[in-house]
Amino acid sequence: MPDDGGHVSSPSIAEGSTPIAEAALGHPDTADEPISVLRATRRHTPRRRLRPGLFVLLPILLIGAGYWYVSGGQVMSTDDAYAEADKVGISTDVSGIVKDIDVMENQHVEAGEVLYRLDDVPFRFAFGRATAQVGSVENALNALKANYRDMQAQIQQAQHDIEYYSTELHRQQDLLNAHVASQSTFDMARRNFQNAQGKLASLTQQLAAIAANLNGDPDGPVEQNPRYVDAVAQRDEAARQLAHTIVRAPFAGIVTNVPSIALGKYLAASTTAFYLVATDHVWVDANPKETELTYVRPGQPVTVAVDTYPDVQWRGTVESISPAASQEFSLLPAQNTSGNWVKVVQRIPMRVRVDTSDSDLPPLRAGMSVEVDVDTGHARGLPHILTSLLGSGATACRGQRSCEELSLISHATSSSKNELFGQTQQRQ
Repeated sequence: MPDDGGHVSSPSIAEGSTPIAEAALGHPDTADEPISVLRATRRHTPRRRLRPGLFVLLPILLIGAGYWYVSGGQVMSTDDAYAEADKVGISTDVSGIVKDIDVMENQHVEAGEVLYRLDDVPFRFAFGRATAQVGSVENALNALKANYRDMQAQIQQAQHDIEYYSTELHRQQDLLNAHVASQSTFDMARRNFQNAQGKLASLTQQLAAIAANLNGDPDGPVEQNPRYVDAVAQRDEAARQLAHTIVRAPFAGIVTNVPSIALGKYLAASTTAFYLVATDHVWVDANPKETELTYVRPGQPVTVAVDTYPDVQWRGTVESISPAASQEFSLLPAQNTSGNWVKVVQRIPMRVRVDTSDSDLPPLRAGMSVEVDVDTGHARGLPHILTSLLGSGATACRGQRSCEELSLISHATSSSKNELFGQTQQRQ
């Protein structure tokens, strides 16, 4: 019926009208199109077109995830690792007063560079006395050699005297028998002969004593005499102690805790003055779980990432693996035979050699927290359920062959099973 405005109201646009009618009102051009066409247009919305793509993408994602799982697992990672370096407490084996300090805190030093000095006056005096003692011993030994030669001359003279007094004794004996000489003259000749014999024996003993002081080799060089060698050793010891008053760096590194000593401080022997940390020899001590070391071997490549430098990586190599777990070296090792036993995964120390030859890399400091990734070269392989289904061939593939060969074998196996199933259905 016509309204007051002269327009006829349409039932299709009344209240409670359908969405198709509203769509027709929104698009006057489609008002004359059939309702079936509008429903078909609604059926091909973007969400409906996306659904087939999702069905295609899902298997691809599953296959990719499976391949990633089978071919992955080659890298063993652990963050229980720290950078380490050679550290030594700088000290010396002589006591003295600190005279000079030639380094500052956190200063880099080279091997052989002077670190600090002790007052060397007492040691120079000791070295002077030892040097003088060497000269005294040398002079004494030369005097003994001269005495030895003199004693040889006296012995030769004593032998001549014995010959003379022996002849005189026989002469007096003949004169006494002829009643020409007196008895007292004969006794005097006999006494002179006996004295000459005693003197020769005494001189022979003195010559042996001098030869003993000359180490049994009177004609040998003085430098081989034990007394001379001992004097030289004392002099060398004094020289060594004098040299050790100057303390040098045993290797290149950075000194720390230098303010612990000051000028005028007395340092007893073997007292640590400060510390030296090496910079050219750095390694990593890692403590992976025992279950993570199944395929880790010495010589495998390692990637080292330091928490301090998140965007920098170092190359390294597995240098060695400890023969025992860390708890084996504890003061009170666990006694699993008593009390309630709880199984705890142990950690095995592992040392990683780090390549620090690249001067562009930042410095590594002892104690830094690092993460190590060891490339074991061993893929994860198929799960145990699939390996049990595929049989011994899959087991061999899992242990020795590559993941591509593994996928080909599994694909061939599944294809053969499908063919057998199809032949069985045709026979039926």
